[in-house]
Amino acid sequence: MSIHLAAAQDVEMFTASLSAEQQRDLAKRLTTFLSQYSHVSDSYIIEFFTEDLWHTLPHRWQPVLQDLSYPQVADLLLDPTHGDRRYPSVWPLSLLAFRATAHALAFPRECRQERSGAAVSVKPEEFLENQSQSSLLGHIFRKHVKPKKQHEIRKLGTLVKQLCEQTACSSVVDVGSGQGHLTRFLSFGLGLSVTAIEADHTLVSTASKFDAELLWTLEKEMQKKSCSSLDRALQSSPRHVAGWVNPKASWEAFIKQLSAADCVNKSPQTLFGPSKKRLRGSEHQRPSHGVQSSSCSADSDRRSLDLRQNESEEESSTENCCTCVQPVRQEGVHPEENSQLHPDFVLTGLHACGDLSATLLRHFVNCPHVRGITSVACCYMKITTKENPTPPGLVAAPQTPGLDALPSEFGYPMSSWVGGLPGQRLSYKAREGACHAIEDYARRLREESELLRTHCYRAMLETFIRDTRPDLRRAGIQTIKKAHLLPFTEYARLGLVRVGLPPGLALNPDRVEAMLKQQSRVVVYFSLSLLLAPVVETLVLLDRMIYLQENGVDSQLVPLFDPNFSPRNFVLVALKARG
Repeated sequence: MSIHLAAAQDVEMFTASLSAEQQRDLAKRLTTFLSQYSHVSDSYIIEFFTEDLWHTLPHRWQPVLQDLSYPQVADLLLDPTHGDRRYPSVWPLSLLAFRATAHALAFPRECRQERSGAAVSVKPEEFLENQSQSSLLGHIFRKHVKPKKQHEIRKLGTLVKQLCEQTACSSVVDVGSGQGHLTRFLSFGLGLSVTAIEADHTLVSTASKFDAELLWTLEKEMQKKSCSSLDRALQSSPRHVAGWVNPKASWEAFIKQLSAADCVNKSPQTLFGPSKKRLRGSEHQRPSHGVQSSSCSADSDRRSLDLRQNESEEESSTENCCTCVQPVRQEGVHPEENSQLHPDFVLTGLHACGDLSATLLRHFVNCPHVRGITSVACCYMKITTKENPTPPGLVAAPQTPGLDALPSEFGYPMSSWVGGLPGQRLSYKAREGACHAIEDYARRLREESELLRTHCYRAMLETFIRDTRPDLRRAGIQTIKKAHLLPFTEYARLGLVRVGLPPGLALNPDRVEAMLKQQSRVVVYFSLSLLLAPVVETLVLLDRMIYLQENGVDSQLVPLFDPNFSPRNFVLVALKARG
C-alpha cells in the first residue's frame, strides 16, 4: 500500500522514492564506498598525533587540504549545495571523487525549498518573531518546551495525524515519550487517543503534571469563553505507562505492557491549579546515571562536535545524549492474554535511542494491531551489531519469569540483503560519527570559531598522557568548560588531573608549539570524517527501509525537520495494507 500524505505546507516526502531494486543497488554502492574509506570513519580525532592520522591520507591530498581556510573547508568539502567552487589549487581527481561520491550517496537532508540555494537561517521561520516561541504552535503546547522540540512535535504531530487518517486509526502509541510534549500535542491538540510509554518513572510523573497544568489552563480559557470544549479535552487525555520496552520481548508482550493497568498513570480528570514551585525545576530533571533510557533528551541529537571533544570518543556520553534510567521489569506478563482486545494504532517514536527504533520497526512488521509507524532514530552508536553486541551504554534485557527471550536480533543490519553484502560492517566509531551535526560544524568553520581549536587540544593532550601512561588510551576526560579560551598548558593541567596524572607534568614547549601549528590539519581531517557521517546514516536508514520491503511493506523517508535546527531530521514512514 503506497503512502499518500496530504500536501501540507510542512510535510514533504523524500523526493526520490526508490524502488526495491534501486534500494538494493544503493546499499551495494554505500557499503563499497564506506568500506574503502573505513580507515577515515573509524579513526578517533584524539589520536591525530599518536596515530599520525594526517599521513594516512593519500599523499596527493595532503598539500591541497592543508592550505584550505576554514570557510573553504565548509564550502568545498562539507556543503553539497554550495555553488561557487573556486579552488585555491588543483585538486586531485581522487579527492574530487571522494567528495562527490559522499554527497551523491547520502540522502538529501533538506526539504526541496531549502535546496534551492537560498541562504538558510539557523532557526526556522516560525521563530523569526520570537527566538523561543514557535509562531505555528499554540501557546499551551509551548510551555516547558524548548524551541527545537516545539519544531519537532508540531511537524511530527502533523505527520502522525495524516497517517492516522490514511490508516483509519484514531489511536497512537508514543514510545519513549519523556515529559509527554509530543503526546500532549497529539491528544489535546489533534484529538487522537494516545498511550505514552516511558521507562523513567520521574518523567512519567512530570508528564502527568504537565497534562494537568495544560487542562487547568484550558479550564480558565473555557470559562472566559463560556465554551464546552473542555469536556472534549478531558476525553482525549493521554494514558501514561511507566515501562521499559524490551528489545528481546515479543510484540504480544509489548501489547500486554501497554494494557497493564497497574503501570498506567492516567492524566487527572479533576482539574486543579498546579504548584509552580513543584513544576519549576521539573523541566530539567534528570534521573540517576548508569543505565540507558528508551529515548533521547531534547538536546540528544544536536551532539555539538566541539562540546564533547574532551571526553573519550570511545565512551557513550550521557550528558548530551540519553536520559539514564533503570529498566522496568514487567512481572506477570502473559503475552497471550487480551492481546486480541487492543485497538489498531499508529506507532511513533521521536528520537528513539539505539535499538529501540529497530525494535519498534519489528513490532510494526509483526504485530497485526500496528497499522502505521513514524520512526525518528537517534544514537546510532548504541545499536547492537554482531561484531559489537554490547556497545557502551547498552542495558541488558531483564529476565522476565515465564517469558522466553526472542532469538538474538541486532539493530544493524536488520535486512537480509544488507547483512549479506561484503563490507557492510559499521564500527562503533562510524555509527557515533553519524550522530554529529554536520550543519553546525560547517557554520563554525565559516565563522572561524575559536571552538575549533579544542579538537587539537584534546589530541595534543592524548600524546602527553600516552607518553606517561602508554596503557591509558582514549581516557574519558569529559568536557572542560570554555576549553577554547584557555592556553593549552592550563587545559592540560585540568585534563591530566581527571585521568589521575600529576597536573604539573612537564610539557616540552617546543613540542607543544609544533603541534599547535597543526591545528588546521586536525580540523581538515575531522571534516573528512564528518563528510562520511551522512553516508553512514543513509546506510543505517536504508537498511531499515529494505527490511520493511523484505517484509512486504513499502516505506518512505521524510527530511521532516530543519537539519540546521534538528540534525537527526529523517522520519521513516510506513503503513500496512488492510487485509
